[in-house]
Amino acid sequence: MSERGQIEIAVLNQISHTIVHEHNVSELLRKVLNILHHEMGLLRGTITMRHGDTLLIEASNGLTGDEINRGKYMIGEGITGRVAQTARPALIPDISREPEFLGRTQARPKKGHIAFICVPVIHLENVIGTLSIDRETRERHTLEQDLRLLETVANIIAEAVASCLEQHEERRQLLEENIRLREELGATPRPSNLIGNCNAMRAVYKMISQVAASNATVLIRGASGTGKELIARAVHQASGRHAEPFVAVNCAALPDSLIESELFGYEKGAFTGAVARRIGRAEAADGGTLFLDEIGDLSINVQVKLLRFLQERTITRVGSNEEIKLDVRLLAATSRDLEKLMEEGKFREDLYYRLNVFPIQLPSLHKRGSDIILLADHFLGKYSKLHGKNIARISTPAINMLMSYHWPGNVRELENCIERAVLTASDTVIHGYDLPPSLQTAEASGTAVIHPDAQADFKTLVNSFERELIVEALKGESGNVAAAARKLGLSERIIHYKIGKLGITPEWYRAKKD
Repeated sequence: MSERGQIEIAVLNQISHTIVHEHNVSELLRKVLNILHHEMGLLRGTITMRHGDTLLIEASNGLTGDEINRGKYMIGEGITGRVAQTARPALIPDISREPEFLGRTQARPKKGHIAFICVPVIHLENVIGTLSIDRETRERHTLEQDLRLLETVANIIAEAVASCLEQHEERRQLLEENIRLREELGATPRPSNLIGNCNAMRAVYKMISQVAASNATVLIRGASGTGKELIARAVHQASGRHAEPFVAVNCAALPDSLIESELFGYEKGAFTGAVARRIGRAEAADGGTLFLDEIGDLSINVQVKLLRFLQERTITRVGSNEEIKLDVRLLAATSRDLEKLMEEGKFREDLYYRLNVFPIQLPSLHKRGSDIILLADHFLGKYSKLHGKNIARISTPAINMLMSYHWPGNVRELENCIERAVLTASDTVIHGYDLPPSLQTAEASGTAVIHPDAQADFKTLVNSFERELIVEALKGESGNVAAAARKLGLSERIIHYKIGKLGITPEWYRAKKD
């Protein structure tokens, strides 16, 4: 990976770690700007938030108090206001040649060439603020790389910015606008049991908010391990039935001979071993929500009875003729191709249309690139606490491996991967060698076992390995070269020689001194 790529991964890794561990939103936003400043060498940075028709600076780096107070923009006014109005980013290679640039903070010198980049912060399809930076003018393609990175950062911090807006309850106009938007769009914040802010997941959150308050049947579709039961629980928690039972049944885990009695219950003496009456899962969910996972595995016989339940909301226990009326909302999920099963005669068409009232399609993890670091950091905190280990972060090479892997097992595989890494880690950092063998391949990690016909020579591979070791040591020692040398068992003369030879910049890894 190029040095630029390593910087970007480091930025995203640090920001994701900060989001998980910093609960003060204002401090979180300030730290995000500090990370951008130190890793990218920025001159200034600001995060504005929308209050009605006005944008105000909420967090900044490189601005005085007076400059912050001057930084007010109407929607559509200047570059920042235009970005908020259009939801489109802006890249100005040289602000001295841009007549629309207002320079309202008066923070920039009159002489000198400064580039300005501003991107929208979007939450639930609404522009709620902007993220902007100043940096020295450089080549256009480099500035475009900066813009793409800022768009990713804005995507990651959108939830934090939204939370900060909610804390400003005294801003009546903003609250009224939020209420109006929620009434019109049915929008709700990200469900508390879900992690991720990529576009695909934001679309899922919107669908949850649209359907939760109704009693409509929901069919959740997605590959194994994408979190279908978590989505079902989020729908239940956002509904008017949230205080009532949520009963989950994995249809694939029950043999066909037992699933009917498991779902609908049975009477005493209904079959050998039925020594007492037992209510089924559907009856246990009365008043609440019944979630049927892997519904594509049901036999045709059980499908018929489920269809009757959906049509009439009544059940009959095995061994009884009495019909029992239930008030149950049904949520279903499957990882199978129901349309193909219908063609093969293995799934009833009438049941399919009864279930497919409101489908929600979950994305595979490899399509949620910006969420992988967030999820990994969440699982790192969860399993570090569970197993009593003090692990602070995931190394840049390990993050690179996580981002490069194709994740056939989706979020479940990522969770298992991080738990294993926590258990095998020997210090406070998850390294690439702590990850499972499936991630150690050339395709997953970007490194390869040396073969006789390999194009890369031995010297190149050694240099790459040395560079990773030195960068990790510098990050662990906040850019202190002498401390990094001691950590690696090198003399300062040798490490300075290697830093120069490998093109490493220790200043990028130095923590800010308050």
